[in-house]
Amino acid sequence: MTTTRIAVRAGHPRAQVDLVVGALAPRLVGRTSRTAHVALTAAGMLLLGGDRVEVEVDVGPDCTLELEDVGGMVAYRALGSTSQLTLAARVGSGGTLLWRALPLVVAEGALVDRRTRIDLDRGGRAVIRETVVLGRQGEAGGSLTSHLSIADPDGPVLTEDLDLDGSSPEPGVLGSERVLDAVIAIGFRPDPEPGSLELDQPGAVARHVGRHTHESSLDRVWASWAEQATSTAASRAAPEPTPAGVPHPR
Repeated sequence: MTTTRIAVRAGHPRAQVDLVVGALAPRLVGRTSRTAHVALTAAGMLLLGGDRVEVEVDVGPDCTLELEDVGGMVAYRALGSTSQLTLAARVGSGGTLLWRALPLVVAEGALVDRRTRIDLDRGGRAVIRETVVLGRQGEAGGSLTSHLSIADPDGPVLTEDLDLDGSSPEPGVLGSERVLDAVIAIGFRPDPEPGSLELDQPGAVARHVGRHTHESSLDRVWASWAEQATSTAASRAAPEPTPAGVPHPR
């Protein structure tokens, strides 16, 4: 399948936003000279066994990109064939990525390999929301292998590997629960939340484990940390681009 690509660069009067449709179709919701809001929706039925879904994101220096899913994604029974979901993002110096993903539902019999990599330049920030649901209503759920890697110019900031199988629940992972919800903030110190994990480098992780998505309290955490990330970005943003021939105000 074609790779879905989303890139934003500062411009005047509006930012330059490049969108390439792949398995997911990005749609521009709005933009200013340094910000863009893009919605993602499936361009076809996803995820089927053997599907290869790739998403590449590039946030320019001092820009803010807000990504949101229009609908969640269901990984269907795979009949022994693994589906691959690869997400790669680069955030330029002083840039901000806000990526709010709706739940990935791993249906019974599905086999999913998900890999997420985020690279931050100096001063870059990211807040991402990831939710995994094992099984549809009445199902035990399929199998998910997930790898998350986040790095800045000094090296790795957060690396996680997760193996879930609804047919073989493991104590200390999800156990008998079926929902794993997480908000991850990187590149700044968000206000601490009850039970959140503060990272060695600037960043934090808040998680919820339970039976149902509506039981999670992380909507509020997402809203708070996203606002803090954009407030930090606004306070450090460079001056707006000035058209040729127009002097900067003194």
